[in-house]
Amino acid sequence: MDTREESRSEELLRALARARLYEWLARSFERPSPEEEPIAGGFLRWAAREVEGTGGGPLLSALEAVFASPPEDPAELRAEYDRLFGHTVRGVVSPYETEYGAGTLFQQPHELGDIAGFYRAFGLALAAGVHERVDHVACECEFFAFLCRKEAFALETGNTPMLEATVRAQRLFLKDHLGRFVPAFARSLSRAAPGSRYARIAAALKELVVSDSRRLRVPFGSEAMALRKEAGDEKIRACCEPAGEPN
Repeated sequence: MDTREESRSEELLRALARARLYEWLARSFERPSPEEEPIAGGFLRWAAREVEGTGGGPLLSALEAVFASPPEDPAELRAEYDRLFGHTVRGVVSPYETEYGAGTLFQQPHELGDIAGFYRAFGLALAAGVHERVDHVACECEFFAFLCRKEAFALETGNTPMLEATVRAQRLFLKDHLGRFVPAFARSLSRAAPGSRYARIAAALKELVVSDSRRLRVPFGSEAMALRKEAGDEKIRACCEPAGEPN
């Protein structure tokens, strides 16, 4: 194996490792099901070492904190999920990207449309029957996992145009969306439920986002980003529902 082929193989493994981590994070921020299965912590530790190097770093440390205690009972985890995230966009902690930031109320539909546009550009849509907004942290993590797997496929097949387009999409989506609000989201969870499983998972997400932001040389958001100011008029709020979201 020559040096270039060896380097490509290493990049492919790192892309698959990032995909596995984002898939786990997407699943972790969905409401737990009664049949919730234990997480394969060993595989995720391997993925973190692939991303950070053999010795690991902040991401691996954050994962170790998640798996330091035994898994919680699914019913208790569902109760904690409902307490923190509620059944509205503004629970104790909001998992929706466009609820964060100082933008105007009328900027939100544009941002939601931009996120949906990223999904459509890659032939993706929310599954039928999924009643969720496109800016939910789980949806955004799942999309980024898809981009990482597409990067791995482009590396494996030697498809340079696909690789360049996929990495460009990663850079833009991280800068404008996932990496913009995750630091504030993680901080909100650490304040609302310090030491909880969800706070520890959010800390791992933040470390992965910071790692990818540095890899792609894009800025990541501020932990101090506040929630968008709410409108007092429900009629104004109603006009902010995303138009043309994928079904």
